[in-house]
Amino acid sequence: MEFKFDVKKNSKKIDKLKKVITENKNKKGPLMPILHQAQKIFGYLPIEIQKIISEELDIPLAEVYGVATFYAQFSLIPKGKYTIGVCLGTACYVKGAQDIVDRIKEQLDLEVGGTTKDRKFSLQATRCIGACGLAPVMTVNEDVYGKLNPEEVPDIINKYK
Repeated sequence: MEFKFDVKKNSKKIDKLKKVITENKNKKGPLMPILHQAQKIFGYLPIEIQKIISEELDIPLAEVYGVATFYAQFSLIPKGKYTIGVCLGTACYVKGAQDIVDRIKEQLDLEVGGTTKDRKFSLQATRCIGACGLAPVMTVNEDVYGKLNPEEVPDIINKYK
């Protein structure tokens, strides 16, 4: 799924980012705090924003991209309003979590790590969330659904549509 970043529509947010960069550029190790703030402002780190950060800090784009892709808290694609996480830890996997993932992918026409075209849903495969007694477990933002079977997935997703 390809998302187009519109520089004109985001001009006020870009101005806000440039202010953040100015406030942080002379501090020690400014890249991480600036990336965090950029993600807060835009919801993700599109290449256009990475280029602005690179130019404003006078560091190579490859360095900005390297940090943005190394740390899991950063995303290069927009996240949906609702992030669906399916635990693929051992207990959940053994009890059928992959079938839950497959049902979500089918219902939303969405791949793991992706976001729907309308930016309503994102799908993530997660590691153990510490709810092994409820395996298999799915979360939608902060809501937790346990002891799931694939037939329950459509009703859960429809609550958020």
